[in-house]
Amino acid sequence: MVIQSNMSPKAIVDVWGITAPIFEKYKVPLTTKAMETFIEADVLVNLQMELNHIVDSSTATCIEGG
Repeated sequence: MVIQSNMSPKAIVDVWGITAPIFEKYKVPLTTKAMETFIEADVLVNLQMELNHIVDSSTATCIEGG
């Protein structure tokens, strides 16, 4: 599964606890709001890249539909 902008930081950390330090680095609160609703687009791109890197996920590792 790829971490996407419509996911919430809380849900991401619940599944992948290893991502918590990245949210701390970007000063993103562990809220239930979708990241795309409160994180600037340019920051969100970098955040998603780091999150997916740490969980070793990419579009190449995913299948359509989950």
